[in-house]
Amino acid sequence: MTISETCKLAKEHAGAVAYSSEADKNKMLALAADALVARAGEIIAANKKDVATCTRGEQFRDRLLLDETRIAGIAKGLKQLMRLSCPVGEVIERYTAPNGLDISRVRVPFGVVGIIYEARPNVTADAAGLCIKSGNAVVLRGSRDAYASNEAIVRIMKEAIAAGGFDSEFMQLIADCSHEGAREFMRQKDFLDVLIPRGSASLIQAALENATVPVIETGTGNCHVYVEKSAQLQMAADILCNAKTQRTSVCNACESLVVDDAFAREHLDVLLLPLLERGVEIVGDERARRYMPAVGVAAEQDFYAEYLAMKLSVKIVSGVDEAIAWINEHSTHHSEAIVTQDRAAAEKFFREIDSACVYQNASTRFTDGFEFGFGAEMGISTQKLHARGPMGLRELTSYKFIIRGNGQIRG
Repeated sequence: MTISETCKLAKEHAGAVAYSSEADKNKMLALAADALVARAGEIIAANKKDVATCTRGEQFRDRLLLDETRIAGIAKGLKQLMRLSCPVGEVIERYTAPNGLDISRVRVPFGVVGIIYEARPNVTADAAGLCIKSGNAVVLRGSRDAYASNEAIVRIMKEAIAAGGFDSEFMQLIADCSHEGAREFMRQKDFLDVLIPRGSASLIQAALENATVPVIETGTGNCHVYVEKSAQLQMAADILCNAKTQRTSVCNACESLVVDDAFAREHLDVLLLPLLERGVEIVGDERARRYMPAVGVAAEQDFYAEYLAMKLSVKIVSGVDEAIAWINEHSTHHSEAIVTQDRAAAEKFFREIDSACVYQNASTRFTDGFEFGFGAEMGISTQKLHARGPMGLRELTSYKFIIRGNGQIRG
């Protein structure tokens, strides 16, 4: 099928999930989860083809790899969605207008969600599961690197749902993995209600520049940890080490450290030593290098970079005002943390930092749908319209107004 035909098919069958009861949606999720585990061998065989042809480095290959443990984790994520409440039909507000009209604002599915993403085949099942529970048809467009894995996952999920007596054609996978195909997919405004790009900065930018479908931007993460002068040293070191090294290839990992000069003069070496011992390359400004000679020279672009690797930039500042100004200028407005015992400094940081998630005394690694109690997430939105931060089930719905009258006419 062509890209347009695939998207049209999903739209034609959108009612199969949009009008399903919550019990039926949960049955679909259970069927899909059980089938992925039962047929893990098929998925692993397909995945081996993708891994064998991967030429993009070990880190990328690890993101691509599926094994029985990872497949079991994917299935577990689908079953976790079963325990979450479906937002469709939720009454957001209800009131009576002066003319007697009973007006309700009610959550509804978007309709057809298009998702374009890279590398990670687990996104295929996560995204499909979120769309099932939120009542949305879904068209998935993964990268060429993971096509065999994605095709196996979608086929197995659809076959299991169909075998359970449900129409599974609301779920579709785009076969065309070319750059031209990606641009064509982004322009399917007749069939897609929203487009969610998930992946590299270049993919997200391409969607913003080429899409005629409304885009929810899931942003890259130049996330900051700011160590304010009153911070407890051990807490700061633990938070920084976790935020930087617990997993480096994710958008909520810390890429930039900002430290008050008063703290850095006394403690920068102790703060950074655990990172150096773990093999993190650290580059910084002049003061950072003066306080700790092991720090390398940072270029201007280092302070804007999402490394997704064992590298960190360091900026020394003179107080919370300079820290906030620096972070707002250099961040991607994803996740920022302050480590402080000063309540006023924390409240100022919360109020003035312009990012989706702002923390006090906690790692940025918690910016995650599972950690926030949303189940699997569709991504982390860094924009301000419709959704911001981790996107769970509610963020995959819109709303409509239901108006009940008793004969009112407008004069």
